[in-house]
Amino acid sequence: MLVLDKPAGIAVHPGPKGGDSLEAHFDGLRFGLPRVPALAHRLDRDTSGCLVLGRHRKALQKLGALFKAGRVDKTYWAVVEGVPEADSGTVDLALGRRDASRGWWMQVDPAGQEAVTDWRVLGRGGGRSWLELKPRTGRTHQIRVHCAALGWPLVGDAIYGDRDAASTTTLHLLARLVAVPLYPSRAAVEAEAPVPGHMAAALAALGFAGNPAP
Repeated sequence: MLVLDKPAGIAVHPGPKGGDSLEAHFDGLRFGLPRVPALAHRLDRDTSGCLVLGRHRKALQKLGALFKAGRVDKTYWAVVEGVPEADSGTVDLALGRRDASRGWWMQVDPAGQEAVTDWRVLGRGGGRSWLELKPRTGRTHQIRVHCAALGWPLVGDAIYGDRDAASTTTLHLLARLVAVPLYPSRAAVEAEAPVPGHMAAALAALGFAGNPAP
């Protein structure tokens, strides 16, 4: 297994129109193995942080089973517009495709797939909030749609938030921590991504005292 600190702004694999992607550079991550590593899951183009790769076929099968069973613990940080009244809670809103012509755009849809996200406020200030989010399911754009549905769109979200403001701001969503239970008799393998530079100022204003990525 490899865990990358994915930068925002690059797709993990080529889209219908092609273009650069992380997959195009995986050959440099073989580290002596005959095959290139492959994605065990996915992150949105504009999401940064922990991205898990399997180094060979057997590893990918195991990792795929863990992700599918919901056994991989994923923790995200987001900066959102708006201030939740409560300090924590759970969003249980099913999601479905908004429009087949819009690719992966999603919406709350009672007839859609189950989608559940636990959230906790880590900081508030200036009309914004710093949230810790733990998705129990892995639906496309789940965190982004759930936050927007509750009135707290993510800063920099051009699809579910303020499109005009997002045109000059990168999405403020970080896959902060991943914990993978690779071995039944050992603690889960954990990896933590540093705060990317484009989120540093916003998080500092909300109380984050750590150091951003160089």
